Amino acid sequence: MIHPMLIDTATLDQNLGREGLVIIDVRGKAAYAFGGHIPGAVNATWHEFSDPDAAAKGLLDPDTSRLEQKIQSLGINPDSDVVIYSNPFDNWGDEGRMFWMLQYLGHARLKILDGGWVKWTAEHRKYEHGVVTPKPGSFKAAVNSDVIIEKDELKKIVKRPHPETVIADARSLEEYAGKEISGIPRSGHVPGAASVPWNAFLNPDATVKDLEKIRAGLDDKGLHPSHEVVCYCTGGVRSAWLYVVLKLAGYQKVRNYPGSWWEWSRDFAAPVEKDAKLLHKIVGSEEGKPS
Repeated sequence: MIHPMLIDTATLDQNLGREGLVIIDVRGKAAYAFGGHIPGAVNATWHEFSDPDAAAKGLLDPDTSRLEQKIQSLGINPDSDVVIYSNPFDNWGDEGRMFWMLQYLGHARLKILDGGWVKWTAEHRKYEHGVVTPKPGSFKAAVNSDVIIEKDELKKIVKRPHPETVIADARSLEEYAGKEISGIPRSGHVPGAASVPWNAFLNPDATVKDLEKIRAGLDDKGLHPSHEVVCYCTGGVRSAWLYVVLKLAGYQKVRNYPGSWWEWSRDFAAPVEKDAKLLHKIVGSEEGKPS
């Protein structure tokens, strides 16, 4: 039986056109409009909901009313059933970011299309081109602060023993170890964080792996359901997908850090760790050696 947070392609196909159903395609605008999309789907990318004045691209727009209006423009009402999809092999976990953001803003009736556009097209299901412009909805934001963490709180956690909280770095192992990335002031990871790469949870058909296997893998990395888990990446997108995976696996206390490394690395009062030996082992270059 499929998880309540997911919907399979056959079920979505059967419900196309149903009143109250809103499908959000979170791929880029060109892929959506010209490459084809699920019939009736509207388009929105995570960038549209970012703080326009922040250097850290992942931060949400602090103007909740503006976020509310943008979500209303997608045709979402308080009782809408929302299905989110992307191409899971050609993004950064964007469907997770939209899911997490809508949960943060108080919408509860959310599902992710298991397998996304990859599985939908592999099964030769119907699609359409062009842009869908729906009638604006009446969604009202009710912020759920339980699913978000901001930089200052994370700094306080890092500076004290925190056996009840695990910090999970959703970036690649190379980034975690300290690979230099253009546009990022400092490399490395949040001290004490576990490396939990975001892209390890899908089958070849882009569906989510068996949840028992996912739980076992998380347990091996020191993430237990009794913990609070704080997820971060570069801009809160890959970490939002990890947030979804953890929720699927039954973790109750999970928060996403939207500013993530874009913000953390710019604050030189925020501590950073590197693992030079690990980086050298991965890339096999002098880059991993201390300077």
